[in-house]
Amino acid sequence: MKNHQIKAKHFPAGRVAVREVIAFTLIELLVVIAIIAILAAMLMPALSRAKEAGKRIACVNNMRQLGLAAQMYTSENQGTFPPRDTANRWPNRMYDDYGRAVKMLLCPSDGLNGMTPATGSGSNNVADASPRSFMINGFNDYYEDTLDPTNWTAYTQGTYPFGLKEGVILHTSETVLFGEKYTTNMDYYMDFYEGAGNDIERVEQGRHMNTGIGTHTGGSDFAMCDGSVSFIKYGGSLSPINLWAVTDAARTNYAVAY
Repeated sequence: MKNHQIKAKHFPAGRVAVREVIAFTLIELLVVIAIIAILAAMLMPALSRAKEAGKRIACVNNMRQLGLAAQMYTSENQGTFPPRDTANRWPNRMYDDYGRAVKMLLCPSDGLNGMTPATGSGSNNVADASPRSFMINGFNDYYEDTLDPTNWTAYTQGTYPFGLKEGVILHTSETVLFGEKYTTNMDYYMDFYEGAGNDIERVEQGRHMNTGIGTHTGGSDFAMCDGSVSFIKYGGSLSPINLWAVTDAARTNYAVAY
């Protein structure tokens, strides 16, 4: 068996071994940092879009659950949607139907600069007082067209006791039941007759996938009367047909072009 010997290097007396050190120069470090910064800038928009896409999916799921809850409500109440009631509003009336999960009333993308989505104050129940991202169709055009003056006054004051019969809606897949509202608005119902109309002033048209607040880009989620949920681009729920309207006349007369 041969013995293997490791030979050590010997240096002449008076000389010291020097270890060679490899290092980046300052310029090379700056170049690397610049490249990393450029790559990060390229990736951030993609990551932001992916994050927002996830939030929008969660919003769609919440609206779908509310749509299913509305269908359960109508089946339990002689085929009528919740009435426009200022004392006992739709979140409370449908409370059991969406499993008392008030988080269902929120869109994860809602909340300007960390603000809590507004809701009505002074309510005596948990559901109506909970932060809320959505508003329900008040079906104003139908009631204004069919109620006598006395009942119309009761309706506008939130004391008319009857909800809309679902059979009245002819275009169920193209009529909005729930839409997204602006963060700072407290509205429960979409009303055509308030101001220039809640459909213009208070419905959020571009919560998702926009390029900035006030840019009239992106779109919002809408739950339709047949239980489906649609992502509609900015202004698409109002033109060329106003999808909040029930009557054929109002669907075109109330249409708003952007």
